[in-house]
Amino acid sequence: MYNAKEKSTKIKVGITHGDFNGISYEVIIKTFKDNRILDFFTPVIYGSSKIASYYRKTLNMPDVNFNLIKRADMANPKRANIINCYDQEVKIEIGKLTDIAGELAFLALEKSISDIDKHDIDVIVTAPINKVNIQSEKFNFAGHTGYFADKYKVENHLMLMVSNKLRIGIITGHIPLKDVPAAITEERVLANIKVMQKTLQMDFAIPKPKIAVLGLNPHAGDGGLIGSEDRDIIGPAINKAKKEGILAFGPYPSDGFFGSSNYTRFDGILAMYHDQGMLPFKTYAFDIGVNFTAGLPIIRTSPAHGTAFDIAGKNIASPQSFKEAVFLAIELYKNRKTYQELTKSALPVKENGGNARKS
Repeated sequence: MYNAKEKSTKIKVGITHGDFNGISYEVIIKTFKDNRILDFFTPVIYGSSKIASYYRKTLNMPDVNFNLIKRADMANPKRANIINCYDQEVKIEIGKLTDIAGELAFLALEKSISDIDKHDIDVIVTAPINKVNIQSEKFNFAGHTGYFADKYKVENHLMLMVSNKLRIGIITGHIPLKDVPAAITEERVLANIKVMQKTLQMDFAIPKPKIAVLGLNPHAGDGGLIGSEDRDIIGPAINKAKKEGILAFGPYPSDGFFGSSNYTRFDGILAMYHDQGMLPFKTYAFDIGVNFTAGLPIIRTSPAHGTAFDIAGKNIASPQSFKEAVFLAIELYKNRKTYQELTKSALPVKENGGNARKS
């Protein structure tokens, strides 16, 4: 029998259940259908054991069991563990937008962050939320990315879409297209290049990453004929990055960049606005893509798909993107830990034996 006081070396993956009326529980349950996956990590699901049981019956997967625990530090490394973030009965309305689903999605987020800050879990994987019903006085963001950035008081962060060697960052994120040009400033482009550079080195273990920066206008402005932002804002930001030793290139017209094989030559790609980056990414990696928030002090990933209300409860949702999000989180955690150990040991040593740090 497992003793909760025993230490396990496996990484603890905190999983928030997202909107329970969507496909979250379906992909979570399917992920743990083969219990051999537990050899690689210890899952701690933040949600509801009652809702999980409902979906096990609905999906006819009674063999997938969850170990109910009160705290993350009680997690059994040989089981899929679940913490009840809400003990009362809830009405499950598959495929529908309800207030209670948004409330419980937020409770799971809050609990997971509390636990990762206490080091009771190592990484967070967020199942999809609905951006409408989760809105409240405590959550007033366009999605997970803004929430986590605000929670950790991080000004420069990046929504990074990842699939194997394809990594596309979105500079302006979830804002209306009409607001994009005003949001593109030299300072913002340069800051995002630096975030991309840092995460590729620290989290993806690429010592000298090559970064491609896309243009804002068609043909990257054609020298100012089709808009001046590429020439006057994006280009100078790239040049400043180069002066700081960053291998940044562009701005590239996005159509030709993705239409050719040029995108395969880079370790990271920066898109100016949401659809410019998401359209090619989901074309190439719709079923296996992962959303990673770069620039945070913690590792947070999420499957690239949404709540998928239209297919919820039909037992046709693929768990592959969710699995990829879990394994990417584990990989990034290990890479960051190694990076931090290496950079710490590389600090110059004072005569008295202490590490010399910049003040």
